[in-house]
Amino acid sequence: MSAIRTQVYLTVEQRQRVDALAQARGVTMAEIVRRALDAYLDEVRANPRPALAATFGADPAAVAPSRDEWDRG
Repeated sequence: MSAIRTQVYLTVEQRQRVDALAQARGVTMAEIVRRALDAYLDEVRANPRPALAATFGADPAAVAPSRDEWDRG
């Protein structure tokens, strides 16, 4: 596996929980972080609905064009 070294800051509690999980599963802390990141990215990519719902009506000043403009032929 090719990887790029990346530095992140964790809270003390996050680090303790990640270390405990890594030890329980017999993998490295880096592997736990990679798996968690993959799961998060898959979830975000797979479901656009929350993003669309959050932006619905984002421009309350927007005005729809007159229907007359659409029917002009």
